[in-house]
Amino acid sequence: MEPLVSILIPAYNAQEWIADTIRSALAQTWARKEIIVVDDGSCDQTVEIARRFASKTVSVVTQPNRGASTARNQAFSLSQGDFIQWLDADDLLAPNKISAQMARADQARDKKLLLSSGWAYFAYRPQRARFLPTPLWCDLSPVEWLLRKMGQNLHMQTATWLVSREITKAAGPWDTRLLGDDDGEYFCRVLLASHGSLFIPEARVFYRVTGGSRLSYIGRSQRKMEAQFVSMKLHINYLRSLEDSERVRRVCLGYLQTWLPDFYLGESELMKQAQQLAEALGGELALPRLSWKYAWIQKLVGWSAARKTQLYYNHIKSEVMRAWDKTMFRLEEKSHPNANLSTELAAD
Repeated sequence: MEPLVSILIPAYNAQEWIADTIRSALAQTWARKEIIVVDDGSCDQTVEIARRFASKTVSVVTQPNRGASTARNQAFSLSQGDFIQWLDADDLLAPNKISAQMARADQARDKKLLLSSGWAYFAYRPQRARFLPTPLWCDLSPVEWLLRKMGQNLHMQTATWLVSREITKAAGPWDTRLLGDDDGEYFCRVLLASHGSLFIPEARVFYRVTGGSRLSYIGRSQRKMEAQFVSMKLHINYLRSLEDSERVRRVCLGYLQTWLPDFYLGESELMKQAQQLAEALGGELALPRLSWKYAWIQKLVGWSAARKTQLYYNHIKSEVMRAWDKTMFRLEEKSHPNANLSTELAAD
């Protein structure tokens, strides 16, 4: 009998996207699957839309609003699958995503190996997504994967992974303290519980850009800055548990420096903790520097104001691009009213 794959979808106020996400899960060419949607106390029509798909294959459950990590933990507790496919409520899977990864898993015959895939950003039109390989798009050991991720500021999107139940249990639950980068921290533990990762290029994931409201957006939120720093400390501990060498400490210092602008608030307690961590790694952090476009603002009114200007500009730019893509998407819908999403994803 083919292994059962559980596709687990946490959802919160995702009424605009949830139908397409569930359709992409149902369209998987891997026949033996279950789909579990856990709604995290949505205030919109997410639950009502999801329940239209309820069947022997699709289960929809609700819980009070407790956060994405709690919803994911609940979804896993309800699952029966031999393999776990995490899928956020606004993202999409290509139809052959799971089948391609399961074929490689069958060849490897090692349930302690992780399976990853390519991924690309999109806003409204997945057919416009561009898959751009990174140094993580290959077979890697856990230590090499973390060195590349942290040293080059890379990541793999949540849905790219297909994880055996054995590894998922060994990794433990999602950390409910983390408001952002919860997936980054979680998959560090998944990697630590594995024998390494296998990259399957023909499997693909479409990662939707939803603007400043997305969970991973930090902005100037003190709570999110603190949560981000917790995740970073855990990342460093995980990597050093695999190898505590000069090259690892150098990469960890660079990792702290790269992310410093996201939680720098001058002489704050968080900055003191970051400097102490840098000293423990054998180095020190330099004050974050802004690009020339914002350096003059920093000279006039200070770093904090310049950083806020940068964040505001990037947000406006992203929203304009998303608005344009939405307009083009609506026009294409009118031109091709019978277009099938699964066909578009498969043809990309």
